[in-house]
Amino acid sequence: MPDSHQRSLRALEKRGRLRLLSPRTGVDFSSNDYLGLAQSAELANAVCEAVGRGVPAGAGGSRLLRGNHPEHEALEREAADYFGAPSSLYFGGGFMANYAIFSTLPQRDDLVVHDAWIHASVHDGVRAGRARSVAVKHNDAQAMDDAIATWRRDGGTGRAWIAVESLYSMDGDRAPLADLAAVASRHDAMIVIDEAHATGVHGEGGRGLGHALEGQENVISLHTCGKALGAMGALVLLSDTLRDFLVNRCRPFIYATAPSPLMAAVVRRSLTICREQPERRVALLARVSAFERLLQERMDVTLSGSQIQPLVVGRDAVAVAFATAIQEEGFDVRAVRPPTVPEGTSRLRITLTLNPSDADMERLVDALARCADRLNIREQLARACVVDAIA
Repeated sequence: MPDSHQRSLRALEKRGRLRLLSPRTGVDFSSNDYLGLAQSAELANAVCEAVGRGVPAGAGGSRLLRGNHPEHEALEREAADYFGAPSSLYFGGGFMANYAIFSTLPQRDDLVVHDAWIHASVHDGVRAGRARSVAVKHNDAQAMDDAIATWRRDGGTGRAWIAVESLYSMDGDRAPLADLAAVASRHDAMIVIDEAHATGVHGEGGRGLGHALEGQENVISLHTCGKALGAMGALVLLSDTLRDFLVNRCRPFIYATAPSPLMAAVVRRSLTICREQPERRVALLARVSAFERLLQERMDVTLSGSQIQPLVVGRDAVAVAFATAIQEEGFDVRAVRPPTVPEGTSRLRITLTLNPSDADMERLVDALARCADRLNIREQLARACVVDAIA
């Protein structure tokens, strides 16, 4: 290994930021399998049924060669109908889908205005694309408006693109979508809504927090399939014209082997479960309320109101120590540190799913209080506030 790589890894380790692959151990409070579908009998049966009727595991080529399978097309039709958009396009994962959107659709004279805390895949897609970009303060619709107005005054002639997550992956807070839609309307801008952590959980029928905007000409949404849907891949919901443009111009689509047809069949079943089993969402949201009530009572901590619950401690080493203590109590809870989150906001990221029991959740709250006392950080957790930052 080159010396520069070794030095970089040692520097990460010294700062408490060296990443390691860890096994699955302990009760699940870290996955994004919100509805408990990933290991469910329903999806296992969907795999068996699809294999039984000859659906292949691999596509064998790109969609534009021999890789286009009837399962891909069936999923895209059903997804467009379910989410309420003119059409959809299936990608192998959410990262690639975001990268594809922002490296392909905004043009040379355009401007992409994105929330500072948006997914890394958007940052990478914008860097690979031809449009200018600017990051603005988190969840600040006025900052979005101001950035576009400034660009216009400075001679911007293309189209503005607004990029946000509907539910943010590290803080569990919601974007002000109504205000952002108004900004987009005022400036004739496109708005791209990443629903990754809302799909299947929030909005009518689990259709996402931006469902009321779905189907409008200036709206694109992304729904990942590997979180609440329990499978793999991502669906981009958009107009027929923009879909055709991606098929013709998007390098990550044109030159990649198509996603597994077998996985497309599983995602179809996931959408059916979301449509037919609303009790899963009801149970999850009830668990969110119960968890927040318990943590408020035990630790005086106010949380996000969603299934993503951050406990911000600030320093990297404290977050790692807190996570280690909780893991030793038998729970799979992970520390998240910069650059994934802003400097000074290292945290535990607790996710609530239908995988643990209610008793597991109560035991976790007890363990959190006990470990916080042991590390002398209870007061710090109670007053923690995520600082504003530009990524």
